[in-house]
Amino acid sequence: MEQFLLATAFVLVAGAGIAAAVLLLRQRRATAALRERTAALERGLELREKELRHLADVRLPELMESLSNPGLRVAGPLHDLDREAPEFARSLQTVTDLFAGSAARVKERADRSAKSTLRAMMRAVQSLANEQQLAISTMQERHDDPDVLEGLLRIDHMNAQLGRRAQATAVLCGSWPGQQRSASSMTDVVRGATSRIRDYLRVNLEGTVNSAVTSRAVEPVVLTLAELLDNAARHSRPDTSVEVNFRSTHNGVAITIDDAGVAMDADELQRASDLLSGEATVDIHRLGDPPQVGFAVAGVLAARYGFRVSVDSRSPYGGVRAVVFVPSALVTEIPDERPPEAAPAPRPAADSGTGPEDGPSTAGGLPKRSRLAVAERPGETDERPGTNEGPGTADTGEWPAARPARETAAGLGAWQRGTRSGRAAAPSGDAAAEGTAAESKDLRP
Repeated sequence: MEQFLLATAFVLVAGAGIAAAVLLLRQRRATAALRERTAALERGLELREKELRHLADVRLPELMESLSNPGLRVAGPLHDLDREAPEFARSLQTVTDLFAGSAARVKERADRSAKSTLRAMMRAVQSLANEQQLAISTMQERHDDPDVLEGLLRIDHMNAQLGRRAQATAVLCGSWPGQQRSASSMTDVVRGATSRIRDYLRVNLEGTVNSAVTSRAVEPVVLTLAELLDNAARHSRPDTSVEVNFRSTHNGVAITIDDAGVAMDADELQRASDLLSGEATVDIHRLGDPPQVGFAVAGVLAARYGFRVSVDSRSPYGGVRAVVFVPSALVTEIPDERPPEAAPAPRPAADSGTGPEDGPSTAGGLPKRSRLAVAERPGETDERPGTNEGPGTADTGEWPAARPARETAAGLGAWQRGTRSGRAAAPSGDAAAEGTAAESKDLRP
C-alpha cells in the first residue's frame, strides 16, 4: 500500500514538473516573441521618424525646387519602405503628391499673375514708345537740317531698342509680336533686326538670297534675329564684327550669325537648347538679374510660328554660331516693290550766266528761297567732331572741300528710310498688346 502511494505521488510530482517545464518553455517563447515584436515596433517607429524628418528637411524642399528647375533630382526615401512598411510608404507618397500638386497650382497662379502684370506694364510702355515714334517720324519729315536729322535718328534708334525690349517682354508674357506685315526679303528682315540693336554698326551682312519671309512670320523672325544679334554683340569684344550669312537649302533658308566672343560650355549649351526648343514653360522668375530673355523669346516665337533656332555649333571665329532656319512653308518669292519709272524732270533754264537760275517766285514776282537752295549754299563746313570735315590739315593749312549739306541730309534720310522700312510697324494702344480678334486670327500659327 505504501509503495502504491509512493508511486502515485512520484507520478504526480513528475507530471507537475513536466507541466511546469512546458509552461516555462511556452512562457519563454512568448517572451521572446514579445521581445522581437517590441524590437520590430521600435525599429518601425524609428524608421518612420527618420523618414518623416527626411521628408520635411530634404524631399519636400527639393520637390519644391524641382517645380522651377525640372533638371533637379529629388531624393527618395532613406529605407526600402515598400518591403519594410508598405502602408507607410503609400501614405508618404500620397502626402508628396498632394504637396506637389498644391505647390504647382500656387506657382501657376503666381506666374499667371506676374505675367498679367508685366503684360499690362509692357502695354503702356509700347503705347508710349509708339506715340514717341510717331512724333519722331513727324519731326524727321519736317526737318532737313543735317544736325537736327542726326539727332532725331539717334533718338529714333534708341526708341527702337526700347520698343524691342518691351515687345520681347510682352511675348514672354503671352502676347503676340505685333501687327501683321507684308512679305519682306531676307535682306530687309536682317536689316530690320539690325536697326533694333545698340551695336548695329558691328553687324556685317554678307551675300543675299532670292527669297522672302511670308507676311505672318516677318515680325517674329525680325524680333528673333534682333535678340540673337544683340546677344552676339554684347558677348563679344566691341572691336569685332558680327557676321550674318544666308544659306539656301532644299527645304528652306538658314540665317547664320557668327560672333567672335567666348564660346558656351556644356551646361550653358544645354540650357540654351532647352530654351530655344520652346517645349519647356519659361519661368520669368528665373531669367537672371538682369533678366536674359534673348533665347527664351526666340524659343517661344520659334515654337509658335514653325521655324527653328539653334546655337549648338561653334563660330569659325571662336565664338557662338546661331542659326535661324526658316522652312519653306514660311518662305515666298521676293515681292516686286519697284516704283513706276517717271520721266526725268526738265532742268530750269538759266540766264546769261550772271544771274540766278529761274525758280519759284511769290505772288509779287519776288524769288522764293527754298530749303533746297539753302542746303546748297557754298562755303559751309562742318566742324563737329567725328566728321571728315575739319579745320584743315597740318600739311596745307587749307580747308578741305565741304560736303554739301543737301548730300549729308540725303544720306541720313536714306539710312532712316531704310531702317524704317525694315523695322516693324509696331501696334499702338491696348489692342496692340492684347491683340485684337482679327490680328490674333491672322497671326496665330
